[in-house]
Amino acid sequence: MRLSLVYRFGISAIFAVFVLLAHGFELMDEDYVKANYKKAEFMVPMRDGSRMLTAVYSPKDDSKKYPILLYRTPYSIRAYGSDYLPPNYLSPSEFMIEDGYIFVVQDVRGTYMSEGEFSPFRPIRPDKNNLDMVDESTDNYDTIDWLISNIDNHTGRVGQWGISYLGLTTVMGLVDPHPALLAASPQASPADLWIGDDAFHNGAFRLSYTFSWMNEAARIRPQPTRSKPDEFDYKTPWGYEFFLNSGVSRDLNKKYFDGHMPSFQEFISHPNYDDYWKARNVLNHLMPVNVAVLNVAGWFDAEDFYGPISIYHKLEQLNSGGENSLVIGPWRHAGWHFDSGETLGDINFGSKTSEYYQKNIVSKFFSHYLKGEGGYSPVEAIVFETGKNEWRFLNSWPPKAISKKNIYFRGGGKLSFDRPVSEEGADTYISDPERPVPFSTEIRVKPGHTWMIEDQRLASTRPDVLTFRTEPLAHDVTVAGPILVNLFASTSGTDSDFFVKLIDEYPSVDPVSSPSSNGVHMAGYQMLVGVQAMRAKFRDSFSEPKPMVADEVTPISFNIWDKFHTFKTGHRIMVQVHSSWFPAYDRNPHVFMNIFDAKETDYQKAEQTIYRGNGAASHLVLPVLDWSRHPLASSGVASN
Repeated sequence: MRLSLVYRFGISAIFAVFVLLAHGFELMDEDYVKANYKKAEFMVPMRDGSRMLTAVYSPKDDSKKYPILLYRTPYSIRAYGSDYLPPNYLSPSEFMIEDGYIFVVQDVRGTYMSEGEFSPFRPIRPDKNNLDMVDESTDNYDTIDWLISNIDNHTGRVGQWGISYLGLTTVMGLVDPHPALLAASPQASPADLWIGDDAFHNGAFRLSYTFSWMNEAARIRPQPTRSKPDEFDYKTPWGYEFFLNSGVSRDLNKKYFDGHMPSFQEFISHPNYDDYWKARNVLNHLMPVNVAVLNVAGWFDAEDFYGPISIYHKLEQLNSGGENSLVIGPWRHAGWHFDSGETLGDINFGSKTSEYYQKNIVSKFFSHYLKGEGGYSPVEAIVFETGKNEWRFLNSWPPKAISKKNIYFRGGGKLSFDRPVSEEGADTYISDPERPVPFSTEIRVKPGHTWMIEDQRLASTRPDVLTFRTEPLAHDVTVAGPILVNLFASTSGTDSDFFVKLIDEYPSVDPVSSPSSNGVHMAGYQMLVGVQAMRAKFRDSFSEPKPMVADEVTPISFNIWDKFHTFKTGHRIMVQVHSSWFPAYDRNPHVFMNIFDAKETDYQKAEQTIYRGNGAASHLVLPVLDWSRHPLASSGVASN
């Protein structure tokens, strides 16, 4: 039978609701788990005396021993007492349920039925010699230590996995890991909440996401409970309307929650990249470990793409003793676990990519490192090339065979690899905080996921969005790696936000005129490939912001994080630039100030200018892959 769930997973966002999971392959339900596994619940003590509600699912077949597979969640283990979880909650792959593991799930400290206080994204303890201090790292260690000593019929080998916040608890397990931890798969884990995950991107505040996530996961809990917080009533189906009418960000917690979201207030009390955020940057605490790590990410993850990429690179730099690999597919946040991976929004990827990942990658990873089985051969990077829609097995990420090529903004809305040789002028638009650019055409209150791959044609019609495009390509162009944005901009104000999008524009004349899976005809479609925000006052320093000088040309550089996409022959490469994307991000008043102290009267229109002349040539730096000199790993292209 197929598994049908309503799973509000959360984080770093993912508290969205996933309904009717159709993977396209046969799935088991909780009845299968109940028939083949016995369940027990324990209050597992931590070193400070707090106890964590922990459910252990052990195979009824006790003729052999099994490795332990752990995940720790702030979103509730959901099935308490005599209730059983379905396979998708227990395991990173449906294919692992029949293989046999001791599956362990735990409510993290201060959430649901576990004791203690929940501190979202709790930093690593400052004094590791103080045995009474606790964090997610110590809770991980103490949990594994208790399991090894108190659970029967295990092999002494432990693996851990998790998505989003659960990915973060998995990464925390790599900080002073327990000796029994041999394999870990952090998936869509945040790494730095201010630089590029969850709450901020380069200082621009992710308003609607943070508001809804805090409501779901970080309200004050007076006592342990199995109950979820009540759904917030936005009193409108449209988040754009709600947040535009709700006033400034600093008043939202008091206005709607009577101050019962203290972490929301904490976040907006630290608008700059200060010690509060640096302490929560997990990259600062990773050390070389002898643990095999499988990092998993989605190209179109709206919440946590910076995290898994940066964690992967940090472990590479540390030269850890264990294998360190990276998997990236054409997925939204957690899409590899909950979707078929065949489509996202209007885009069809030609195969069930999630099934391929679950069957051939993550299940074999754990089988190899925890059981010595499965036929898994470690590969540095297993990445899905969008555009051509093929899995690639690579010896490095990014690939070494790339050439950095500048693509320049030109007059008349053109985009070209040819550098301007004379002064070409500039393009201007008015950014109005009262009429911000909508982040999506969907009418919804929570951010959702498809906006990261959505058609940008309507945005291109707005006068406050600049659009540049190449001529139809005479040959394929493949980008592989991070994309650098080099803007030369000015504003009539003293601060501004700049959003830069990389877009694949489909041919406007499509002889086949084939519709997408949603019935959308793809001729002229403007597929969003990548996007990033930059709050300009942080252009030189994240810790010490400084104003822009009104009407002065200012260089502003930042990354659109890694992509692996082929712009096919006949398609166009497109770039859009604008100064708001609401309510995914809060509005900038165009005044140099702490925006969380802004009053409605502080918000003003600004004239924005993007320069494209020889002396100030705005451009993107594309990592263009030369396939003729690119070595694939021995596996070459994976089949689906």
